[in-house]
Amino acid sequence: MSNKLQERILRSSGVNVRKCMRCGKCSATCPSYNEMEYHPHQFVYMVEKGDIETLMKSKSIYKCLTCFACVDRCPRGVEPAKVVEAVRLAEVRKQGNNHLIPDQIPEMLDEDLPQQAIVTAFRKYTK
Repeated sequence: MSNKLQERILRSSGVNVRKCMRCGKCSATCPSYNEMEYHPHQFVYMVEKGDIETLMKSKSIYKCLTCFACVDRCPRGVEPAKVVEAVRLAEVRKQGNNHLIPDQIPEMLDEDLPQQAIVTAFRKYTK
């Protein structure tokens, strides 16, 4: 199962995880670093090693802002954000595991939050 899941993550992300030299530049630039259990370079390494289920259970997949700062910083063009996004997508696509439920949206709203953020989150977390 894990091998199939790894193939799906790699195909979905389009990232060659073997290019990563684990320099940590992606993690050093991540604005969510302190909030994440697993950091961008760790995501890449764990996908390379096939430890996908651990990542799927981690709240780190929901802490990534998909800002692509890690992508811009990577000297090898690995694109860690795409790996995180692929793992997140695999998790939320499991039946019954949606991270965001429509009934929860009203309690999340405040006047400083752009409506686009809610639409984006709903699209991202309910695939």
